Amino acid sequence: MPVQLELVADRQEGLISAAQLDGIGVHAQWRYRLVRQCRLIRLTQGVYDTDVVPPADRSRPDLLDHLRRRPAWLGLLAAGPGSTAVGLCALALYKVKGLPRTIPAEVVAPDGHWRPERDGITFHKRGDMVTGRFAGDFRIASVADALALGVGRMRRDDAVAAMDDLLHTRSATADDLARAHDLARGHRDVETTHPWWRLADSRSESPLESVARLVCLDAGIPPDTLQLVLLGPDGDHLGRVDLAWRLPDGTWLLVEIDGVEVHGAPAAVFRDRTRQNALASAGGSRLLRFTAQDLRVRMPEVLSALLREAGWAPGNYDDTGVPVTLGAPDAVPISPRAPDAVPLSPRPPRR
Repeated sequence: MPVQLELVADRQEGLISAAQLDGIGVHAQWRYRLVRQCRLIRLTQGVYDTDVVPPADRSRPDLLDHLRRRPAWLGLLAAGPGSTAVGLCALALYKVKGLPRTIPAEVVAPDGHWRPERDGITFHKRGDMVTGRFAGDFRIASVADALALGVGRMRRDDAVAAMDDLLHTRSATADDLARAHDLARGHRDVETTHPWWRLADSRSESPLESVARLVCLDAGIPPDTLQLVLLGPDGDHLGRVDLAWRLPDGTWLLVEIDGVEVHGAPAAVFRDRTRQNALASAGGSRLLRFTAQDLRVRMPEVLSALLREAGWAPGNYDDTGVPVTLGAPDAVPISPRAPDAVPLSPRPPRR
């Protein structure tokens, strides 16, 4: 196959349109022969995949992102130049983290008119939407418009993780999210999403951290603070932890969420070990580490038991965002701030 074919397809997650093939000299009869030889896979009218391996069986470091961006390019190439990526497809092209593993192909055709669904591709009407140029002759919906359409198509954890990432990377502001929320009121399946918009937090640095925060919230043990900066007794920097609870005796319960992408490398393992030893030496805290497999069951069970035993109750810590010095003389026990603060309920007896 021509080298130009691979160069064009590599920029489009391996996909290429019939018009683009014509432009590099691969005419209809040649295309037909390549399809029969299984060197091109026809996905829909006028769109082909240059990778003959089924998407789920492919091996590449960015596989999940590839699988999310691929439907976006499928819709754009099927609709042709001048079309607009919208909803989750636009968010995937913006490289937003936390999106569902699989997303539907959604696009607005160049004329902006609705069309019947075809081969899993949904064609939306343009409506009142802000767009920008993307990859030459294509367009992409603004972050606010994409989020307004996409939130109703996600689960709560995915939606909050995506909003967290937009805020953390400064791809969107709190005002952008408020505008997206207002725009979302006109879309279907948005009724249940209204409480989600208040849960976004720019301090979460990964989808795993977002899910961990939401799991703790659902378990009745919301963290007192996120991304807590810790100093030693001499003022030296000991590190920063993902989730933290200030216990009544003045000590801290600290939690780190270990994702394979960040914490799996050998250098990260040694760095984490060094930091954990420094925290243990400083005193005044207890550090626990959890992985993705722990988040739903083990983590809330362990943390709830420890916090219940320590007499912790939510709402007793004023989070000012300043670093905390471990082992300092002023690390004295704290008393409940509000008289109506109620400790966690005792653990129910086992049956």
